[in-house]
Amino acid sequence: MPLPTGPNGEVNGSDVLVQLEQPADSGTYVTLASQRGATFAESTAIVDMSSKESRNQRVNPGRYSSTISLEALFVPTSSGYTMMKNAMRNGTYIRLKRYQQGSGIEVARAVITSMSQSAPDQEASVISAEFTIDNGWT
Repeated sequence: MPLPTGPNGEVNGSDVLVQLEQPADSGTYVTLASQRGATFAESTAIVDMSSKESRNQRVNPGRYSSTISLEALFVPTSSGYTMMKNAMRNGTYIRLKRYQQGSGIEVARAVITSMSQSAPDQEASVISAEFTIDNGWT
């Protein structure tokens, strides 16, 4: 059963998670321990179809792309963190599932394009990761 939404149907950001398939091709997904935030971005490049015949720009939709950025508390024993670290270092794909209000809504194969750890003095250590989606969401 979905969690309650706001008066206008808005979803609380706490109800949106990125899960990682583990082990690969198992259909079993785990949440990265202590995930704090996630940003899902989609874009379409344009193909400029303009010509000298007119001053007006003419465009067609071009390549679609999607990325995810996420942040989590650094938990070195987290199986999700270990999986991400291995995929980053080995240059392998990782399968992700987008969960919203307790339901898996989309799945995608991705490449981790960056991963970093921040360890500020007297504050929580966090990891950040950037994913580029391969061949869209299903």
